Amino acid sequence: MSGHEIVTAPGLAEPVGFAHAVVAAPGRTIHLGGQTAQGRDGTIVGETIVEQFDVAAGNVVAALAAAGATPDHLVSLIIYTTAVGEYRRSLRELGPLWRKHFGRHYPAVALLGVAELFDEAAKIELLGTAVIPA
Repeated sequence: MSGHEIVTAPGLAEPVGFAHAVVAAPGRTIHLGGQTAQGRDGTIVGETIVEQFDVAAGNVVAALAAAGATPDHLVSLIIYTTAVGEYRRSLRELGPLWRKHFGRHYPAVALLGVAELFDEAAKIELLGTAVIPA
């Protein structure tokens, strides 16, 4: 259990796959660098948004572990993508990948469409903040 409180917001639509607000427990904050589908050799792995999300999410989990955290410690995640339409069309495939990497933990999430990412082959980049409770 993360110790973080998911806040329900009366008057807002029911959140599906994200939280409207998360109150982080006091503790150690971890700011992750943007994680793309970059493999160990530095190249982007995967052609589709689904393939790239799988690798990028795995990279988020690896970065969290290196900092002594788990996916349950995520309090926010920003998803940048150059392919919003493809992301939207792939939701049925992305859901199981979310659960593979993050379980049923849903931090505050935003999805932002961008013109391009630093690596031209990247379609997605995940930027997260985690808090390890004291």
